[in-house]
Amino acid sequence: MVNADIEIETLAEFDQVVARGSLSGYRIQSVNLLERTFALLSADTSAAVFLGCAMEPDASVKVRADGALVFPPVPDLPFNPYRGLLYTPEELFAGLPAGYEATPDAQAYAWIQETKADGDVFSSMLRSIHDDAISDALDEHLAGARVVGVMGGHAMSRGGTEYRGAAELGRVLARSGLTVATGGGPGAMEAANLGAYLAPAPDEALPEALELLAKAPSFAPSVSDWARAAFAVRDRWPGGGDSVGIPTWFYGHEPPNAFAGHIGKYFANATREDGLLARSTAGVVFLPGAAGTVQEVFDSATPNYYASRGEPAPMILVDRAHWTEHLPAWPLLQALARGRAMESRIALVDSVDEVPDALASMS
Repeated sequence: MVNADIEIETLAEFDQVVARGSLSGYRIQSVNLLERTFALLSADTSAAVFLGCAMEPDASVKVRADGALVFPPVPDLPFNPYRGLLYTPEELFAGLPAGYEATPDAQAYAWIQETKADGDVFSSMLRSIHDDAISDALDEHLAGARVVGVMGGHAMSRGGTEYRGAAELGRVLARSGLTVATGGGPGAMEAANLGAYLAPAPDEALPEALELLAKAPSFAPSVSDWARAAFAVRDRWPGGGDSVGIPTWFYGHEPPNAFAGHIGKYFANATREDGLLARSTAGVVFLPGAAGTVQEVFDSATPNYYASRGEPAPMILVDRAHWTEHLPAWPLLQALARGRAMESRIALVDSVDEVPDALASMS
């Protein structure tokens, strides 16, 4: 069996496997089994692994006697370290009517602020288990997808022309059959996820959505107002297109955006950065940004330079003045690429309108 075949992540999957008579060798990940005591007492659970599965004491004793490994749920945590699936916006923003501070997203950030410097190996272990579970869920969700990363800064205002351009780019990429992946935060990242979300909607939906969002142009000073505006757009156009956001609690002042249908949020920023870029196998688009985006440019360039992930993925930098004058990363990227396989896989364009053609020419 390959790993994906032995993972059980929902109650429906559990019931299907139990109906075949044995749980031996399976990994049951964060499934509430309190109502499945009879099934656990009846089934062969030898060599099974239960990760964060609630179960009755009798069932726990029996499966341990079978030789199963049982990692019990951890009480009083604002997150589930064993989770089997990616987050949704509804999950991270649950409780938003009472204010952002009441949401699981804000509570997880508060927890890491309390524990990151206490030297407790248990807290560190829980963060690592959580992030590994998120990576596993991302791999499963993106299996077989053609993923294009869209990187950019968080400061881009919802009311600006740059935000609109990034949203139009996300929509074009999604409509071409690509899966849009971003850093999952505000600004350029939100705009690209918004475009992908509205890809199935009529063209006029985007300018209407931008007008609604402009009422709360930034997550500062109020994350609550900013998030509520996003959910108002989702309510106006329900069932939008899917995309992926990969944010981090490391940047706790930046909330995740509500337009990515699936969210892989990490505690460790380095793991998040590498995972986001490694999964963008169809190419990466770099919109104007500051230090974080510059870091992403060269995090992407390094494996392309060494060909450590195989054929170099396309890299497209948008806004010539930004990348040659304001933050001149382009000349260095050109120098690195010269004479190597990645040389034909990098491009500098003036606007987002040029990105689809540039991407197509390198794919």
